[in-house]
Amino acid sequence: MDPSDVEDLIEAEIPDASAEVTRPRDDDDHLAAVVVSPAFEGESLVDQHQRVYDALGEHMTTDVHALEVKTYTPEQYED
Repeated sequence: MDPSDVEDLIEAEIPDASAEVTRPRDDDDHLAAVVVSPAFEGESLVDQHQRVYDALGEHMTTDVHALEVKTYTPEQYED
């Protein structure tokens, strides 16, 4: 799956999210995502990551083999 498609899915499902998805290796199966959203405010890290996985839905089992996720609120990302 193309990183820009993954970005679009995340940004469409998580309110006011900004996602940057890259392929950290020369391996089509592995992706890395940095997602910033005020929707993460007050959520645990586990819940934040689950939101990202939920945004990708069935793509996590069919199109994305592995996804490294880093999530931040806008305030955390600015620091």
